[in-house]
Amino acid sequence: WFRSSSYGDEKDRVVIRENGAKTYFASDIAYHYEKRKRHYTHLLDVLGADHHGYVARLSAGLQAMGEPAGCFEALLVQFVTLYRGSVKAQMSTRAGEYVTLRELREEVGNDAARFFYVSRSNDQHLDFDLELAKKQSNDNPVYYIQYAHARVASILCRTQEADINFQDTDTLSLDRLTEPAEHNLMVALSRYPEIIQLAADKRAPQHLVHYLQRTAASFHSYYNAHRILVDDSILRKARIALTLATQQVIRNGLTLLGVSAPERM
Repeated sequence: WFRSSSYGDEKDRVVIRENGAKTYFASDIAYHYEKRKRHYTHLLDVLGADHHGYVARLSAGLQAMGEPAGCFEALLVQFVTLYRGSVKAQMSTRAGEYVTLRELREEVGNDAARFFYVSRSNDQHLDFDLELAKKQSNDNPVYYIQYAHARVASILCRTQEADINFQDTDTLSLDRLTEPAEHNLMVALSRYPEIIQLAADKRAPQHLVHYLQRTAASFHSYYNAHRILVDDSILRKARIALTLATQQVIRNGLTLLGVSAPERM
């Protein structure tokens, strides 16, 4: 027995069974201790919500071997419920009825699978709508964000076709961007570093997901209300610079999430 109750656990734990076989807990203690000996300063476990009782005992095991309590952290991940529209997919681990992540990726694609999974906090249940994830419309948040990136690529194609030069930054006058929609978009772009810091500190990628949705919405509103390639060359260059900045931020954010940023859709 390991007297884990001396280190904050609710009760003591068996490490070696009566027949001499080691428990899973014994292997887990060794695994985490060995990582500390390889000079890993912080151990981060991702566990299912039904394994919440493991957190205290693992922390106790490390403390008992002289490791600091703060070196171990566990994130508990809630369950995912799959839907096809309004119909819930029936799954039961005991009955052997389940959908694997590989099957999910094959049906909806890697982009949608990754995006939907990180769109909610890990401690909240996720209702995954398979039909929504496959939609190629603005109802699908993945498509909506990727479409903003592709729209900018389309603008760049039109500049090449019209032989419009916008590379000369010496004559760039961003003070010409005076429309409220332009101001809203610039404010959104300026918040990107802050959002990345927040997502990293809180271990919460959903902050980046929601930011990209809002930024894409700001860009779509701007694009629908104002022409980018106007006749005024000074204003046109400023608007192209703003759209390029938007594309860069969206591409950076999607890349961090492991989602592609297509040029065409």
